[in-house]
Amino acid sequence: MRTAFDTELEQRLVRYAAIDSQSDESSSTSPSTAIQLDMARLLERELTEIGAQDVRITDYGAVLATVPGTVAGAPTVGLLAHVDTAPQFNATGVKPVVHRAYNGGDITFADAPQLKLSPDVSAHLAEVVGHDIITASGTTLLGADDKAGVAIVMTLARHLLSTPGLKHGPLRIAFTPDEEIGRGVDARLPADLGADFAYTLDGALPGEIEYESFSADGAEVVVTGVSAHPGWAKGKMVNALHLAAKIVDTLPQTTNVPEMVDGREGFLHLYAITGTAAEARLKFILRDFELDGLAAKGALLRQVCDTIAATEPRAQIAVSIRPQYRNMRYWLEKDMTPVELARAAVRDVGMEPVSVPIRGGTDGSRLTEMGVPCPNVFTGMQEIHGPLEWISVQDMARAVSVCLKIVERAAG
Repeated sequence: MRTAFDTELEQRLVRYAAIDSQSDESSSTSPSTAIQLDMARLLERELTEIGAQDVRITDYGAVLATVPGTVAGAPTVGLLAHVDTAPQFNATGVKPVVHRAYNGGDITFADAPQLKLSPDVSAHLAEVVGHDIITASGTTLLGADDKAGVAIVMTLARHLLSTPGLKHGPLRIAFTPDEEIGRGVDARLPADLGADFAYTLDGALPGEIEYESFSADGAEVVVTGVSAHPGWAKGKMVNALHLAAKIVDTLPQTTNVPEMVDGREGFLHLYAITGTAAEARLKFILRDFELDGLAAKGALLRQVCDTIAATEPRAQIAVSIRPQYRNMRYWLEKDMTPVELARAAVRDVGMEPVSVPIRGGTDGSRLTEMGVPCPNVFTGMQEIHGPLEWISVQDMARAVSVCLKIVERAAG
């Protein structure tokens, strides 16, 4: 059952997952948190040690490196993964746990005895009986999103550099910060990467080659009320929190929200409220696979805010909407060569490729929009952004094998 890559992948993921590297949407720095540079510096050292060339950390916190090609004239292929972990759940003090030769039953968690992970909770577990499963200890996420991708790219790079007889063109590696908060692709990255096309290692089920993602906007609503001493507030105070509550109550509750949709349906998601009676801020993400659907969700948010504002002319309600990323299908469908190359590589290792729309985005969404075609390749990560997150070491090994076939096929 075990492969030549298993031990290295396990050791790398356990090592990387233990490093706190959450990103922070509220920060204006790049990277958004200094702790992401702990991962970046470690990867810089490891890339140098395995013999990669042109290793450096950019001003915006990305780690770049080159694996020289062994075939002249081959296209330059990029491989990317992100070092940050999601801010939605605790990622401080991650204690990775390896469950060897999974027996098909319940997986328990040392630091959260009430938690249970089983095929009833996560269906793919039924497909990996006998595999080595890595989880956290129950009080944190694991961070396989996307440190599994980092481990896969590093394992591939080490293999290529230590096996000079393999046929491949130049490989450019990029480990980016801040993907989880939509800032993973700095405007300078496409030129710094220098790849003809690329792949993110940021997908889930084995065999998945994804070339379609959500289009995404972020929105903020600022409600400014009128502050007054509550003891003498009659006829004077306008409570911003009350108006914010009315906005939330007026927005859809049973449609167009993440907990009620799936498949190709988009959503308008309120994910944070902060403030006081004087001023409140509501943060939303808007998602849809089509631009007209995305625009409709923004229009709905503005309409609701205008309606509530009309009930209280002394208040101010300001809505700002900013683009985050766009469906990479719009560009990739014009030239599916990188997608078909990856699909062929999946078949080379004995799997059937599957392409499903990503209900999210990747660095590849932005890179593709900026001129570097960049589909997404599976890693095996499951139940991400929460305490039940897990991954199979053997699924990660299959991803290494697929990437190896991709670079071999790209060389002709």
